[in-house]
Amino acid sequence: MRNAHAQFTENLRRARELGGLAIAVENMTTTAIDVSDLLRSQIVLSVSALDHLVHELVRLGMIEISQGARAKTDGYLRYQMPVTAIESALSGIPHAIWVGETVREKHAWQSFQDPDKIADAIRLISSIKLWEEVGLQLHMTAQDIKTRLKLVVDRRNKIAHEADIDPANPGFRWAINSTLVNDTVYFIEKVGDAIYKATI
Repeated sequence: MRNAHAQFTENLRRARELGGLAIAVENMTTTAIDVSDLLRSQIVLSVSALDHLVHELVRLGMIEISQGARAKTDGYLRYQMPVTAIESALSGIPHAIWVGETVREKHAWQSFQDPDKIADAIRLISSIKLWEEVGLQLHMTAQDIKTRLKLVVDRRNKIAHEADIDPANPGFRWAINSTLVNDTVYFIEKVGDAIYKATI
């Protein structure tokens, strides 16, 4: 679990570096050079970092449960394993391999960005009320965290799927600046840290 959090921290560091690059390019050039896509990339990479963190926490948590190092959850007990995983288990292949590979394969097509999907994923490894726990750590209500996260993910989707174009002003992108982006990355960091702490 610690490795998953360390990778999350590293992924956010790399996202933040793009902000530094944007400032450096802006300072060395004229306003004719648009660095806003570097800022947009920070949002996309930050949400990706959170998504990856949840994937890894769930994968590692499922392995821990299968090894008896973590309490079984209702979600874990209902989780469907393919016959190939059962055959691997019966042939003596370590849990870390067959459980880890199965969870990774089954979740590969899913994104854990929406608050409800994140909570569903975490229920596989923990019976906590995720957003209430995160809210306690961040001194916010669960609803406020979920609302803000949805807004961040919505902006990420506009960038990733709609080129961040404002439909009311065709040819123009939604406004973005370093303050908005820094606040977003910081929020994602705090949410990810809190999810990690709530699930270890």
